[in-house]
Amino acid sequence: MLLLHTLLSAPAAAQRMPIDTTHGRYHRPLFRQVQVRHNVEFAHVTTMLGLPQTLFMDVYEPAGDTVRRRPLVVLAHEGGFLTGTRDDAVMTALCTRLARLGYVAATIDYRLYFFPFDTVGIGRAAIRATQDMRAAVRFFRHDAATAKRFRVHPQYVFVGGSSAGGFMALQTGYLNRPAEVPAYLDLAALGGLEGSGGHPGYSSRPRGVINLCGALARASWLEAGDPPLCSVHGTRDGLVPYARGTIGAQLPAQLVYGSGALRLRANAVGVPNVLRRLRGAGHVPYSFEPTYIDSAYFAMRDFLRPLLGSGAPGPLLAAALNPRRDAQVTALLLPHRIGLQVPSALPLAWQPDLLQAPPDSVQQVAPPAPEATGAAPPQ
Repeated sequence: MLLLHTLLSAPAAAQRMPIDTTHGRYHRPLFRQVQVRHNVEFAHVTTMLGLPQTLFMDVYEPAGDTVRRRPLVVLAHEGGFLTGTRDDAVMTALCTRLARLGYVAATIDYRLYFFPFDTVGIGRAAIRATQDMRAAVRFFRHDAATAKRFRVHPQYVFVGGSSAGGFMALQTGYLNRPAEVPAYLDLAALGGLEGSGGHPGYSSRPRGVINLCGALARASWLEAGDPPLCSVHGTRDGLVPYARGTIGAQLPAQLVYGSGALRLRANAVGVPNVLRRLRGAGHVPYSFEPTYIDSAYFAMRDFLRPLLGSGAPGPLLAAALNPRRDAQVTALLLPHRIGLQVPSALPLAWQPDLLQAPPDSVQQVAPPAPEATGAAPPQ
């Protein structure tokens, strides 16, 4: 009887299981080596002092890949809009691991610094930096329509970032109307939402957003029909609140909505989303505790792959983005090992990441994998 029940129930179970059409691509690290193109020029902008600045990126690709059009992830580093580099340890690790899955991954420059050191200055810096991320997206879409140097599929462009980079990615995905920007920031003087970084006419809208320890100034910016959202955030983050809270107590304070609050908003308006809670973790724990890189990477990997299909979300997306499922906890370290200590004399919410690993711009070569493949992505 048990055998008969198993045979009768097998077809129904098979129908519920998602079909792997990529032979492990975008889920397993099939590529042994990663090719890095350093110092790729992507935009010409103007600094807050009115001086010209050229922005560069490093682009990571799976070596030996034969696929003509590939998904892209554009990432931005942390640093409170004051410091940081595109080749820091976190960006290098994430881009390398994504490229081994079959993605093209880029870590970008963006404009730093602001004055005066207050809420208005930071808000304007965040707008400028977001313009730079939008310029990077437009750069790749222009390339996809012309030279095809990077072989990127223009419909599968994702954005993400850590801390300040998370703010940028969230604004790229959800701040899409000039009227939403507070008047005191003078958006017109900054060059509008898109800025003047180049390649006008190409869309900067991403297919999905990856937020690592970032927040939005307004939860209402996230609306029905917006791109899906993946967030990774420490529940004891003392710099950028996990839920609704303030940053920059000495600036004066600014109310923002962290990952926990954005999940509630996304669920309310029907935007597919996942949240990976890092229980007991402080701000950007992956910057100084390597174990947390896995937490961020696996959340990103499992979020991105279901979004690579065309048309309406299918069973893979439904399974990965089920809002009723409790967020998984992958951070198993004790809280006392992950607390971030910041000198009290400095404004708490907008510190450079003092415990960030030193920059590493050496081309990365990942360890051998069982096999390499050029299998095509889902059509």
